[in-house]
Amino acid sequence: MAAGLLRHALDGEDNKPPFRVDSAGIASQPGTKASENSIIAMKKVGIDLSKHKSSQLTPEQITQSAAVFCMTSAHLRMIEALFPTHNGQLRLFREYASSGSKEVPDPFGGDLDEYVKCRDSLLDAIPGMLRFLYQEVFPQRGG
Repeated sequence: MAAGLLRHALDGEDNKPPFRVDSAGIASQPGTKASENSIIAMKKVGIDLSKHKSSQLTPEQITQSAAVFCMTSAHLRMIEALFPTHNGQLRLFREYASSGSKEVPDPFGGDLDEYVKCRDSLLDAIPGMLRFLYQEVFPQRGG
C-alpha cells in the first residue's frame, strides 16, 4: 500500500522524479499477492494493487537506495541488523508526518477497517516524505 500511494502521488508531478519507488519486505514470502483487504482499501482511493507481488529486501536494494522507508521501529531495527552497511538511509515512513505516531499500524490479518486505517496513516505521511525527498535527498530537483 505504501509504495502504491507514493507512486500515485508522484504520478501527479510535472517532471519525472529522480528516483524509483520499490516495495520489499523482510518477512514476506516472495511472489505473494497483496491481501484482499489491501486491494479493496486501495481501490477505494483509485489505486489498483491487484497485480502486486511481494518481494524480499536484498543487500543490493539497500546499497542502491538513497532512502529506505520502514513501517515500524522494529522493522527499522531488523533491517539495521540484517544489513549493517545501510549507510544511514533508513527512515520511518511516518517520520515526516505532520502529527500522530511515527509507527504505521500493521493491519495484517485484520478486517477492512484496519487496512483503511493503515492506508490513511500512510497517506498522511506522504506530503512530508516528498518534502524530505526533494529537499534533503534530491535537493537539485527542488520541490
